[in-house]
Amino acid sequence: MILPLPAAFLQAPIAHRALHDVSNNRPENSRAAIHAAIEAGYGIEIDLQLTSDDRAVVFHDYDLLRLTGQPGPIRQVSAETASRATLLYGDDGIPTLDDVLKMVAGQVPLLIELKDQDGAMGTNIGALERDTVRALQGYEGPVAVMSFNPNSVAELARLAPHLPRGITTCAYEPSVELLPQDVCDHLRDIPDFDRVGASFISHEAADLSRPRVAELKAQGVPVLCWTIRTPEQEAEVRKVADNVTFEGYLAAHST
Repeated sequence: MILPLPAAFLQAPIAHRALHDVSNNRPENSRAAIHAAIEAGYGIEIDLQLTSDDRAVVFHDYDLLRLTGQPGPIRQVSAETASRATLLYGDDGIPTLDDVLKMVAGQVPLLIELKDQDGAMGTNIGALERDTVRALQGYEGPVAVMSFNPNSVAELARLAPHLPRGITTCAYEPSVELLPQDVCDHLRDIPDFDRVGASFISHEAADLSRPRVAELKAQGVPVLCWTIRTPEQEAEVRKVADNVTFEGYLAAHST
């Protein structure tokens, strides 16, 4: 079953890691940033990582240091410990996916990226996908899931065929996240789109001219893009992309 991306994702611009602004005590992926995005009527993109007790938490990095000042992999701490790790430039800790779902409650579109847990975009995944699906049971409102790892997307299709799903994609040049070159060469042209039952892509803005992107768009596949940082850049990428994931400025709502 292939679920289309809800139309709401092609309307309001999507705030990258929510509407973050450290000068206003709103770190990325924080409760404050999520609240601000809801108040402004933007869609929200968040990232998920896994804790030692197999809970999905809303956090981008594999290591805690950049965002909390405390070194160590987030995979080695519990969700409770993560909740007490105060985010730099913020007032609270790392939220769970459950926390964020209660906050958003269907008010705006929620785009959820599962970070690769295999380390090389392979098949050693499952726990993050399971807890994500558990948390989303009964959730009402526009929501979609995606990952750079197509095996993660395939697992989401198996566990929750009712959820719209897509692939996060890029040029894979130079090698992304220290991935082996053969993995980058494989993923670059989005070969797994049909296999995993995806219905959209979220593609690197600088690589939107890739022929494979044009091919998917011609098939009617929605193309989101990341990460837009100026109105001028937004105007350019909208020649190809159906919507933008933005940060660092306030994207204009459609009229």
